[in-house]
Amino acid sequence: MEKVTGIGGFFFRAEDPGVLAAWYLAHLGIDPVPGSYDAEPWRQEAGVTVFAPFEKVTEYFGNREKAFMLNFRVRDLDAMIAQLEAAGIEVRQDPDSPYPNGRFAWLNDPEGNPIELWEPA
Repeated sequence: MEKVTGIGGFFFRAEDPGVLAAWYLAHLGIDPVPGSYDAEPWRQEAGVTVFAPFEKVTEYFGNREKAFMLNFRVRDLDAMIAQLEAAGIEVRQDPDSPYPNGRFAWLNDPEGNPIELWEPA
């Protein structure tokens, strides 16, 4: 069977795509989509990706109106949390971390989309 080799993009609706793209660049280091085919898009580091459908009624994402939650791998969760909090962004650490697979924290982007930060073990 032929299989996909990874996630090639994540596309979602936004109230103000330009402002949201700038927020992701400023706070998480994710380059916006290039304006031409000559420019390089953001490249993620190689690593595991979890593809996990959840029950529709899950509380894990917070706001039930949000159909997805982005999970980003980070090298140093403490440094990322400090950087975000210094920018005035509320971050919630998982009180039960660490787990055998690592540590977690959560935040929301300016449009309320849930984001999970994961420092793999």
